[in-house]
Amino acid sequence: MNSVKAKPTTQCHVVAMPSPGRGHINPMLNLCKILASKNSNILVTFVVTEEWLGFIGSDPKPDNIRFGTIPNVVPSELVRAADISSFAEAVMTKMEAPFVRLLDQLEPPVTVIMADTFLFWAVGVGNRRNIPVASFWPMSPSMFTIIQHVDLLVKNGHFPSDSGNYASF
Repeated sequence: MNSVKAKPTTQCHVVAMPSPGRGHINPMLNLCKILASKNSNILVTFVVTEEWLGFIGSDPKPDNIRFGTIPNVVPSELVRAADISSFAEAVMTKMEAPFVRLLDQLEPPVTVIMADTFLFWAVGVGNRRNIPVASFWPMSPSMFTIIQHVDLLVKNGHFPSDSGNYASF
């Protein structure tokens, strides 16, 4: 009697959720492309708003990366700079629910969520669903250091600047 071993079909399904901005989407998408190219058993669902899908949907990507979308619940990328605080508030309060609805529709089941560090709510989503969450910091280490030590900049009178230019940093 010959026994034939079946090829394992185990697939790691990574759901990548960047913050909806160019400086967050591009680095995470680049990481996902590298990850997907290393192992064909890794499936990446890269989640963006419908607007962002229009911006990046035609970019070349490995076959094991697919796009998932959530509705445009945040101000458009084209006008967000005019009211950055409303944009930030929308990211923190309006993206979680559509993201959860998308998770409910995904097959195969999600193995891990890779979320932008700025999307604090993603950790709660993963915890409630018993899905591990990896935090992705898309910016340089020097920017991380500045944010971590902003209290020292304030304490020493370097921030905020009264001069109106950022050279006084």
